[in-house]
Amino acid sequence: MKKIAFVVTLLAMACNSSQKTVSETTTETIATMNPKPFAETITEAELKDHLYIYASDEFEGRETGKPGQKKAVAYLEEQYKKMGIPAAQADGNYFQNVPLTVSKLPEGTITINGKTYKNGEGLLTFTSAEGNYSELAYAGFGIEDEKYSDYSTIDVTDKIVLIKAGEPMNADGTYVISGSAEKSVWSNLSESVAKRFEAAQAKGAKGVLYFDENNFARFESRFDYMKKNDSGRMEIKEDNSDTFFNFFINENIANAILPNIKSENKAKIVPSKIDLAIKSSDEDINSENVVAILKGSEKPNEYVIISSHLDHIGVTKDGEINNGADDDGSGTVALLEIAQAFKKAADEGKGPKRSIVFLHVTGEEKGLLGSQYYTDFDPIFPLSETVADLNIDMIGRIDPKREGDRNYIYLIGSDKLSTDLHNISEEVNEKYMNIALDYTYNDENDPNRFYYRSDHYNFVKNNIPIIFYFNGTHDDYHAPGDTPDKIDYDLLENRARLVFYTGWEVANRKDRLVVDKANK
Repeated sequence: MKKIAFVVTLLAMACNSSQKTVSETTTETIATMNPKPFAETITEAELKDHLYIYASDEFEGRETGKPGQKKAVAYLEEQYKKMGIPAAQADGNYFQNVPLTVSKLPEGTITINGKTYKNGEGLLTFTSAEGNYSELAYAGFGIEDEKYSDYSTIDVTDKIVLIKAGEPMNADGTYVISGSAEKSVWSNLSESVAKRFEAAQAKGAKGVLYFDENNFARFESRFDYMKKNDSGRMEIKEDNSDTFFNFFINENIANAILPNIKSENKAKIVPSKIDLAIKSSDEDINSENVVAILKGSEKPNEYVIISSHLDHIGVTKDGEINNGADDDGSGTVALLEIAQAFKKAADEGKGPKRSIVFLHVTGEEKGLLGSQYYTDFDPIFPLSETVADLNIDMIGRIDPKREGDRNYIYLIGSDKLSTDLHNISEEVNEKYMNIALDYTYNDENDPNRFYYRSDHYNFVKNNIPIIFYFNGTHDDYHAPGDTPDKIDYDLLENRARLVFYTGWEVANRKDRLVVDKANK
């Protein structure tokens, strides 16, 4: 699982809502097709056999682009070939190439009205930025929304845009966008950053100077870590020499450009001489998603994705291997067993009505990169026809902070976009598994922000319903102690079966899931 996720919001879609109730459809499907014999092929013994190989020292911590990660994808390819589950791509290749690049922490200066600042001194950027400007555009909160726009009175084409955090309020203390005392997504600490950058770029801006005290502190910690450890920032490589840049700036620099920026909301052009001289060196990395598919018997052009990330964090500077048995070896081997169960059903003439895509993504630990590539750059199957993503990231151990039944699982996001999916999840669990479903981390105010920190979130951005299955963190999280001997294989079996049953119902029910809570 990734520590800090930074993603960019994209397209929205919605689905037809004139369907049966969840209970009617669920009962109909389960009564006519019994999945239990196939779920029971998911066993502790087979999960253990897989994991002792996949999370062994031989795989060297599976760091993205490293030799151990190449061994991992080769192992996954071999397993799908053995099971007789074909590759998802038309050319028969199980590997979806994900082009990546590693940029070292950029070095250089930005000069604003004659005063020069080094990168990391009151301002932060993780990308190259070069050029000379005689003015910038101030766009207030940098919001572009159907109910409010900071760009309606200003042209920011080919300009640097100065924006700030927050959102507009009415005189009565309510928020303009929501029309109530409730803040909108533009106040969300994680989501609002990407939305603002995307809005500025869509308006033709060259880059952004962003004043946000809370996010400045977050990204300053990340900057300092990268500087201390001489680590680079991995991202998807794009064929675009005209790179959009962004800076996080502190209050001193913001006020130096625009005095009283906190109280000033009106968009305007601000005369400012700005010289950018920030450079970084890039190193290309090749990595792969592994993608297989079982074609649906009745609705082959509708897709249910079951996902996990295949990578981990590699080897420490002291040479210790971070095996990543739980993170996310547990999800990876669960996905293999789930795939096997669906294949056995298909072999007996009870294949899924909708297609099941088994998606193992790379680069999760580097910023959800493999799933971002799948959703934002090269979706093998249309996102508009993707019904749901069931994402498995760490399901093999017990959260030491949790009290209660050990046979539990944290569910995150099941009710965020689709009431249908949430109800199906609850009903399937009650009928087959009786696992304690814990929604602690589903809270909008969860300070851990797990909802934004694994691969399902790239599907959320596209209004695809998701469930994130998660056991919580533990003392060995992102440490060499996360080894196969510490996995609770009985719990891993139960949790994997729950995902299978849920996938079975979503794939086989008569009607497609309703997306009744689509992102705006």
